[in-house]
Amino acid sequence: MTNEQELIIKFQEFEKRIQQTQQQKEAIEQALIELNLIKEGLNDLKEKKEILTQIGKGIFAKAKLNSKELIVNVGEKIFVKKSIKDTKKLINEQIIKLNQAKKELDKILEELDQELTKTMLDSQKKKD
Repeated sequence: MTNEQELIIKFQEFEKRIQQTQQQKEAIEQALIELNLIKEGLNDLKEKKEILTQIGKGIFAKAKLNSKELIVNVGEKIFVKKSIKDTKKLINEQIIKLNQAKKELDKILEELDQELTKTMLDSQKKKD
């Protein structure tokens, strides 16, 4: 295998790793958007006696609220009763964790960029 072929393979590996990391970052950003929307919905829930609830894709029903307690999936299909305040606290904790993960992915992207730049400079030196 020639140096040029090895370099092409390295660049393809970099591209693949960068794309995977960017996809992970986009998924985190989407999850953050969804969590913030839920948080806003919880704020609205405090004042409402009636809500629209989704029963299927694009299908909603009016529902009366009998309680301000929520049933929350806390992971691994475990559901617990939580107040709106406690649910918002849980969401805030998730937001913090996702923001930390996003920062870690940014750091990985920066490191990949530095590695890629170094590889490009090294290949230029070998050509000269």
